Amino acid sequence: MTTPMPVPPNAASPGAFLRSPAALGRASVIMLGLVIATDLFACYADVQEMNVTSDLTDGVTGADVIDRADQADALYAIAGVAQGVALVATAVVYLCWLWRIRVNAEVFDASRHRMKRGWTIGAWFCPVVNLWFPHRIVADSWDASAPWGSRSGHTPVNAWWTLWIASILVGRFADSSSRQGQTADELHEAAGTMLFSDCLDIAAAALAIVVVVRLTRLQERKVLSGELPAPALG
Repeated sequence: MTTPMPVPPNAASPGAFLRSPAALGRASVIMLGLVIATDLFACYADVQEMNVTSDLTDGVTGADVIDRADQADALYAIAGVAQGVALVATAVVYLCWLWRIRVNAEVFDASRHRMKRGWTIGAWFCPVVNLWFPHRIVADSWDASAPWGSRSGHTPVNAWWTLWIASILVGRFADSSSRQGQTADELHEAAGTMLFSDCLDIAAAALAIVVVVRLTRLQERKVLSGELPAPALG
């Protein structure tokens, strides 16, 4: 009994050409590493904030604790700015990589994609749909980049996206709690929640690196294997 040949992929849209995503993949990994570094700095700031607010809750007074509180607040603010700058810079590089990945995946197999190419960028900025559209785009690109006939699981993509959404939701709750906190006890709890959010973000960024590396390698291997659709004859 012979193994059936995989169904030929649909033709790619006009303007879709294969280009190596390797350089953009390496740049994305570096920028995601920067995100992890700023998150680690933020975790340190969170711990300092928790320590000083814990002392204030316990009734510690004096100039020393006031100075520590001022320093912790300043560190907390600096960490927030560093995280914001790193996130924006990483987003620019990552979206360039994702666009290249999406275009290549369309060349590999246009039938795999449930979203138009323009959603590769737009999905991240549209309220509500940005909770699942980007995940769908990455998952579809993963499927199209896998070897023909193979079963491509989405475990790394699903894990990354779950932690990314969780870190955003927890972070927004922590930020709101910090802004509304009036007592040392409330600020202590907010800092603890923010620490949890920053840890989630570190895990999400680490998994994002895994996705970038594996998806880039899938595409590179597919190009080198020669498993590409034959060009249409005129």
